[in-house]
Amino acid sequence: MKSLFSKCLLAVALLFGYSIYAQDETSSADALAKQLQNPVASLISVPFQGNLDFGYDPENGTKFTLNIQPVIPISISENWNLIGRVILPVVSQTDIYGNSGNQTGLSDAVVSAFFSPKEPTSGGLIWGAGPVLLVPTATDDYLGAKKFGVGPTAVVLKQLGTLTAGALVNHIWSVAGDSNRQDVNATFLQPFLAKNFAGGYALALNTELTQNWDYKSTSGSINIVGSKVITMGSQMAQLLLGPRIHYGNGNAADFGVRFGLVLLYPKKQ
Repeated sequence: MKSLFSKCLLAVALLFGYSIYAQDETSSADALAKQLQNPVASLISVPFQGNLDFGYDPENGTKFTLNIQPVIPISISENWNLIGRVILPVVSQTDIYGNSGNQTGLSDAVVSAFFSPKEPTSGGLIWGAGPVLLVPTATDDYLGAKKFGVGPTAVVLKQLGTLTAGALVNHIWSVAGDSNRQDVNATFLQPFLAKNFAGGYALALNTELTQNWDYKSTSGSINIVGSKVITMGSQMAQLLLGPRIHYGNGNAADFGVRFGLVLLYPKKQ
C-alpha cells in the first residue's frame, strides 16, 4: 500500500515540478488533452487515478482507492470503433462501516464496451453505447458486492473548440453471486464539463452519482480536476489533481482529493 501511495504522491509532485515540454510538442499536447476529454476517443490510455477520502461516519473512517482504468479502442469496421474500458480498483480503507477495521486489496471490476461511430453526427455529437459488466474480483467481503452484474452503458458528448460537455451513464443489475449478499440494482451517472488551455492544460468539472434503487440510497462526489499533458522521455502522459466534494444519504466521506497519472499511446497516423 505504501508503494502505491508513494507513486501517487510522486505524480502530484510531478504536476508542480515537471516542466519538460519542448516547443514543438505543444500542439501534440493540446490535441491529446482534448482527446482525453472524450471517453470514446480513438486513443489508447492507461489511467492510474487515486482518490483519497476522509471522514466516513461514524468512526471518521478513511479510504484510498487507486483505479487502474485502461482504455483500448479497436477498429471493427470502416465506420465503427469498439472502445473497451476496465476499471479495477485497488483499495485500502479503515473504519468505513463503523468500527470495521482495515481492509486492503482489490474491489470489484467494472468492464464496459462502447460501440461508437468513428465520425460525429451531423450535429456534432459523439456517442457510444454497449454492455457493462460487474465482475466480483474483490479480495475481501468489505471491498465488494460478491455479485456478478450486467447492464447497459452509454456516453454522449459534444466538443466546441476548447469546450467539452457530455455525460456517461450505466445501470447494473446483479444476476448471480452470493445469495446471502444484497442484490445490485444501481445507476451510475457522470455529467462532465471541461475546458482546454494552450500547452496541454485542462480544467474539468464532473459529478459521479450512484443511485441504489433497492435501498433508496444516493451517494456521489463533485470533482474539480486540473490536468496537464507532459512528456517523460518518449512517453506522453497526463497528470491530474483536484478536490472531491461528497454528497448524498449513502455512506459518504466529508471530503477528499483526486490525483493521478495517465499514460498515453497515440495512434500512429
